[in-house]
Amino acid sequence: MNNPVAEQQLLDQDFAFKPELKFSEDSHGLQFIEIDNTLATAKIALQGAHVMQWQPKNVADPVLWLSSNARYVQGRSIRGGVPICWPWFGAHPTDSSYCPHGFARVMPWHLIDADTLQNGATRLVLQIVDTPVGKKQLSYPYTLTLTMTIGETLKLDLSTTNHGTHPFMIGEAFHTYFNISDIAKVKLTGLEESIYADKVQNYERSMQHGSIKFYSEFDRVYINTTSDCVIEDVGLNRKIRVAKSGSNATVVWTPWADKAHQMGDMGTADEWRQTVCIETANAMENSIVVNPNQTHTLTAEYSVEDF
Repeated sequence: MNNPVAEQQLLDQDFAFKPELKFSEDSHGLQFIEIDNTLATAKIALQGAHVMQWQPKNVADPVLWLSSNARYVQGRSIRGGVPICWPWFGAHPTDSSYCPHGFARVMPWHLIDADTLQNGATRLVLQIVDTPVGKKQLSYPYTLTLTMTIGETLKLDLSTTNHGTHPFMIGEAFHTYFNISDIAKVKLTGLEESIYADKVQNYERSMQHGSIKFYSEFDRVYINTTSDCVIEDVGLNRKIRVAKSGSNATVVWTPWADKAHQMGDMGTADEWRQTVCIETANAMENSIVVNPNQTHTLTAEYSVEDF
């Protein structure tokens, strides 16, 4: 459906029985779902099935970071929250004209189901809309579904189903921007003794010794790791746990000052210092082959713990 007003009217009608859901549209035609249940609040853009905000009601500060000057434009990813990288991670392997990190984060998605769980959490099921761009850039028959469970934790399940007769390979990630007090006041645990490819050093490979602290631009793909990661934030007196399954890589990224100022949508002044990206991924040699009539699911679950 190409009429945003009509589509929003249908959403209002179809999900009117869910008072915790509110639908809205901005001046650019982007549509949003706002959630306010007994456990948490959240905001999702239907473009990209993009979780922009999530905050449990027993947590004092937002868990996700959203740039103050993020651009809300059709066909462009929103800076912050949880962009979905799919069906490739980073640059396209053969065609540089294709969108970095794939097309899923800039395509329209449909809300196809909404439930309230017994514990008060809200579960949404979204499916990517089949478009000519998507067909051109991934010619295999597939469905891509995101199930999100919004409560005291945020759980994301990204399921790729191959409906064809040939296998295909995907790279994928939840490119999550976490809200932190200051990049100098946090450390990351869970990746000790893991091998990483360092993009800042031309993908040189090394082993991680000890926890991770940040002193400069940081862009690493940790391979062959299924471990949880924990952001320890003394400034906000909390920990954020990133648990995962169906993922064999973790990407850690912070742009640092020079790159952040060049990007144009990383917020004002030193706003970049208030975020770090911990990405649940399948990338590089950990890319996934999806066989015919099979489904692969990438799962991440975020929770806040006392320091």
